[in-house]
Amino acid sequence: MICAGIDAGSRAIKVVLLDGNTGQVLSRCSADQLYQPGRQAQELFEQALAAGGLTRRDVRRVVATGYARAAVQADTTVTEITCHAIGVRHTLPAARTVVEIGGQDSKLLRLDPDGRVRDFAMNDRCAAGTGRFLEMVAARLGVPVGELGRMAQGNRCPAAISSMCAVFAETEIIGLLASGRPQAEIIAGVQAAVAARVAAMAGGRVTRPVAFTGGVAQVDGMAGALEQALGQAVIIPDNPQYTGALGAALAALRQIAP
Repeated sequence: MICAGIDAGSRAIKVVLLDGNTGQVLSRCSADQLYQPGRQAQELFEQALAAGGLTRRDVRRVVATGYARAAVQADTTVTEITCHAIGVRHTLPAARTVVEIGGQDSKLLRLDPDGRVRDFAMNDRCAAGTGRFLEMVAARLGVPVGELGRMAQGNRCPAAISSMCAVFAETEIIGLLASGRPQAEIIAGVQAAVAARVAAMAGGRVTRPVAFTGGVAQVDGMAGALEQALGQAVIIPDNPQYTGALGAALAALRQIAP
């Protein structure tokens, strides 16, 4: 019994094919969202099928989630809040708090002991606490996003980025560069600023263990910045960028399970 989850996020599309009998992921693939999300999601779905040696007839049910889920050809849709909770529950069953930082929003979920969402907070109005802010900084510095963490590694003097708005924060960064502030200190300050905005959503109430998912979890240094902001250790599950897609595939399995 094979199910599929498609996470059509604001910055990337992810697909997971799951063997419902064993709970094993058969294949996964992702790509930056470059054009029509529905069409691109279908192409990625076909790639995932080919990688797993499967055809569309082998898949019992497809669930779509994410920012552009309505554009995806699927049997049904499920919110990303629910899918991230299900995905984390599958990979880190003990997790009680989930931090997900994506391309254009960030979320903090509080889970009951059984994995259900008790409440959540979401930032989808300002880029300052999202991966988009990191992308902007990387573009300003002329380096790939994946290099930011390496460049700031071990820095003990992060620059203070005080603006709560990404536009004004960018102005601050330009000023810091003009004043000769080292790039490593600016990057460390930006990571601390992103983490601080997530911590603000928590309102001082964080229950351990804390899972850190989403594409930004792959950026070196962000886990450490988040730990310092929350005052708690965080755990990054395997393939954190696929947590939503995995949760969607598991949601599909739940819909057809007896």
